[in-house]
Amino acid sequence: QRISSNPRNRQIAQPGMNMGQDRQMPMVGGNGGNQFRQYAGQNAGNLNGYNVTRLLIAQKEEAGIQIQAEEYDLMVAAAYLDEIEEVNANCILMANLQQASSSGTQTHS
Repeated sequence: QRISSNPRNRQIAQPGMNMGQDRQMPMVGGNGGNQFRQYAGQNAGNLNGYNVTRLLIAQKEEAGIQIQAEEYDLMVAAAYLDEIEEVNANCILMANLQQASSSGTQTHS
Protein backbone atom coordinates (compact mmCIF):
# COMPACT_ATOMS: atom_id res chain seq x y z
CA GLN A 1 0.00 0.00 0.00
CA ARG A 2 1.42 3.39 -1.03
CA ILE A 3 1.12 6.20 1.48
CA SER A 4 2.12 9.84 1.19
CA SER A 5 5.71 10.58 2.16
CA ASN A 6 4.42 13.53 4.20
CA PRO A 7 3.77 12.14 7.71
CA ARG A 8 1.00 14.71 8.28
CA ASN A 9 -0.97 13.06 5.47
CA ARG A 10 -0.53 9.50 6.77
CA GLN A 11 -3.36 7.61 8.37
CA ILE A 12 -1.70 4.20 8.82
CA ALA A 13 1.83 2.86 8.77
CA GLN A 14 3.07 0.88 5.79
CA PRO A 15 2.54 -2.90 5.98
CA GLY A 16 5.61 -4.86 6.98
CA MET A 17 7.08 -2.21 9.22
CA ASN A 18 8.43 -3.39 12.55
CA MET A 19 5.98 -1.29 14.53
CA GLY A 20 2.80 -2.88 13.14
CA GLN A 21 0.23 -1.72 10.65
CA ASP A 22 -2.20 -0.12 13.05
CA ARG A 23 0.16 2.43 14.57
CA GLN A 24 -1.34 5.88 14.28
CA MET A 25 0.64 9.08 14.01
CA PRO A 26 1.43 10.08 17.62
CA MET A 27 -0.08 13.21 19.13
CA VAL A 28 2.20 16.10 20.08
CA GLY A 29 1.23 15.93 23.74
CA GLY A 30 1.73 12.17 24.08
CA ASN A 31 4.68 9.98 23.17
CA GLY A 32 4.96 11.86 19.90
CA GLY A 33 5.85 14.97 21.83
CA ASN A 34 8.70 13.12 23.51
CA GLN A 35 9.89 11.81 20.16
CA PHE A 36 9.68 15.30 18.72
CA ARG A 37 11.79 16.75 21.51
CA GLN A 38 14.28 13.91 21.17
CA TYR A 39 14.75 14.29 17.42
CA ALA A 40 14.54 18.08 17.43
CA GLY A 41 17.24 18.19 20.10
CA GLN A 42 19.45 15.74 18.25
CA ASN A 43 19.22 17.70 15.02
CA ALA A 44 19.01 21.29 16.25
CA GLY A 45 22.74 21.84 15.77
CA ASN A 46 22.92 20.28 12.33
CA LEU A 47 19.94 21.37 10.23
CA ASN A 48 21.74 20.72 6.96
CA GLY A 49 22.42 17.10 7.92
CA TYR A 50 18.88 16.86 9.25
CA ASN A 51 17.39 18.02 5.95
CA VAL A 52 19.62 15.63 4.01
CA THR A 53 18.40 12.78 6.23
CA ARG A 54 14.77 13.77 5.58
CA LEU A 55 15.44 13.87 1.84
CA LEU A 56 17.10 10.44 1.86
CA ILE A 57 14.18 8.91 3.78
CA ALA A 58 11.67 10.47 1.37
CA GLN A 59 13.66 9.16 -1.63
CA LYS A 60 13.76 5.71 -0.04
CA GLU A 61 9.97 5.77 0.32
CA GLU A 62 9.46 6.99 -3.25
CA ALA A 63 11.58 4.08 -4.47
CA GLY A 64 9.20 1.71 -2.67
CA ILE A 65 11.71 0.75 0.03
CA GLN A 66 10.09 0.28 3.43
CA ILE A 67 11.41 2.61 6.06
CA GLN A 68 12.38 1.59 9.58
CA ALA A 69 10.40 2.65 12.65
CA GLU A 70 13.11 5.14 13.62
CA GLU A 71 12.97 6.72 10.17
CA TYR A 72 9.19 6.98 10.37
CA ASP A 73 9.45 8.59 13.80
CA LEU A 74 12.00 11.07 12.46
CA MET A 75 9.65 12.03 9.61
CA VAL A 76 6.79 12.53 12.10
CA ALA A 77 9.05 14.67 14.27
CA ALA A 78 10.10 16.63 11.18
CA ALA A 79 6.46 17.35 10.36
CA TYR A 80 5.92 18.64 13.91
CA LEU A 81 9.07 20.76 13.67
CA ASP A 82 7.94 22.25 10.35
CA GLU A 83 4.56 23.10 11.85
CA ILE A 84 6.12 24.70 14.93
CA GLU A 85 8.49 26.75 12.77
CA GLU A 86 5.53 27.97 10.72
CA VAL A 87 3.61 28.95 13.86
CA ASN A 88 6.69 30.75 15.23
CA ALA A 89 7.11 32.67 11.96
CA ASN A 90 3.44 33.68 12.06
CA CYS A 91 3.75 34.83 15.68
CA ILE A 92 6.79 36.95 14.82
CA LEU A 93 4.97 38.43 11.83
CA MET A 94 1.90 39.25 13.93
CA ALA A 95 4.05 40.84 16.65
CA ASN A 96 5.88 42.95 14.06
CA LEU A 97 2.59 44.02 12.45
CA GLN A 98 1.14 44.91 15.84
CA GLN A 99 4.23 46.92 16.74
CA ALA A 100 4.19 48.74 13.39
CA SER A 101 0.48 49.43 13.74
CA SER A 102 0.75 50.83 17.26
CA SER A 103 3.83 52.94 16.48
CA GLY A 104 2.06 54.40 13.44
CA THR A 105 -0.84 55.68 15.55
CA GLN A 106 1.23 57.43 18.22
CA THR A 107 1.17 61.23 18.22
CA HIS A 108 4.08 63.41 19.24
CA SER A 109 3.42 66.64 21.15
